Amino acid sequence: MSNIPEEQGSAAFLGNVRDSLLETDKVKRRDMLGLFMPLVRDAAVDQFDQFQDLRKQVKGVKQHTLDNLHHYLSQFESEALDNGNQVHFARDSSEMNSIVLGICQSHRAQRVVKGKSMVTEETHLLHHLQRAGLSVVETDLGEYIIQQANETPSHIVGPALHKSADEIRELFLKKHDLGERELEGPTEMVAEARSVLREHFLSADVGIIGANALIAENGYSMLVTNEGNGDLCANLPKVMIVCTTLDRIVPRASDAMAALRLLVRSATGQPITCYTSFYSGPRREQDVDGPIETHFVLLDNKRSDILASDYREMLQCIRCGACLNHCPIYIGVGGHAYGSVYMGPMGSVLTPLLDSLEEAQALPDACTACGRCEEVCPSSIPLPDLLRDLRHEKNREKLTPSRWRLGMKTHAWLLARPRLYHTLSGIGIPVLAWLGRKKGSFKSLMLANGWTDQRDFPAPQGKTFMQQYAAQRKANNGSR
Repeated sequence: MSNIPEEQGSAAFLGNVRDSLLETDKVKRRDMLGLFMPLVRDAAVDQFDQFQDLRKQVKGVKQHTLDNLHHYLSQFESEALDNGNQVHFARDSSEMNSIVLGICQSHRAQRVVKGKSMVTEETHLLHHLQRAGLSVVETDLGEYIIQQANETPSHIVGPALHKSADEIRELFLKKHDLGERELEGPTEMVAEARSVLREHFLSADVGIIGANALIAENGYSMLVTNEGNGDLCANLPKVMIVCTTLDRIVPRASDAMAALRLLVRSATGQPITCYTSFYSGPRREQDVDGPIETHFVLLDNKRSDILASDYREMLQCIRCGACLNHCPIYIGVGGHAYGSVYMGPMGSVLTPLLDSLEEAQALPDACTACGRCEEVCPSSIPLPDLLRDLRHEKNREKLTPSRWRLGMKTHAWLLARPRLYHTLSGIGIPVLAWLGRKKGSFKSLMLANGWTDQRDFPAPQGKTFMQQYAAQRKANNGSR
């Protein structure tokens, strides 16, 4: 294993950002995320001249790897076994959870520490192990906070982004039996969390981590973190388990490093994370520390189906969260509104593919089609196109009510006839403005119950956009 140290300026900068976000309320934090994170990402990209060329290179590598996935999986398995690892393949969530539990039980483990892993969130591994009687502690600070609060992540990079400093302070005072204390600010709260987690690291029987990449040429895995908890989970317990998915495979170490340079800039605006670690296998005779047994558990869970479908580009996602940070819908409603561990634009595509389109049919519609997610995606995934394809598929399968499909067909028919559309809207908008003139909104509205069940419908001001646009053009021409 090796570590690449951070640049001190990046750490201090991100620390200040974290503190600022913690000290604001939920609405303001969403506004800060919408304003700040795009600026951070854009600055990081602008300062890195090779970003666009590297973007094309990494996309090509990922396409090639997916085209030859069986070959690279076989190569990785062979190399990982030669390194002393044990490799397991899981068809679905249940099988992965059973494999991990079986490993823990074979060592009579009682205490488990976990690093951040979206894959284990997907399979609900933590709850599976807890139901079997194991003590499991999330060690990423954000994941630890939401575990103590019994909540789910609201962001794939910043799981506890929705929690304020006051909420975290009250949570720690309640959950940590440490007597009277103030916990005045983020620095004190982080220090307390470190102190509490240290005892869990030292007493753990098994450590579970994820992987940002699996390297076929040498059987290594790569993990990037900003806290170092991944290394402690991997090296202190006697057993290490890496849980990840089939699509994390890349052919060479250089490919993993190329993806890393895109991932970190897109996720946090850093040139590199504080810790970039490579894990080869169990402790060797000459090693003074490290696990004595290591396992890779590689999850499919419908990835093979996605690979064989028109949505295969979704498997190129590197989980940077850039699409979330730039999405006006995600910024407005937050991650929990998506009802899945994968949220935002990438989640709106991935969740219907992993669960079912029928169960998650609302997600493809949670998009304005502004296209910003595709612009910032380091893997150049055409997310708006994939979302539109899911909408078409939902319509073909008649998953929406017949009245909705009829309404959309009628709307499309009107849009194809601009004059008629402008005439009807020119009549309807003034009528709605007159009806809603007293309160300025409608608590119920014919054909819009889906909206008014959740919120009032704002009353129009009396003119359509095209009428206002025409009036503005006329005024501008008259002033010349």
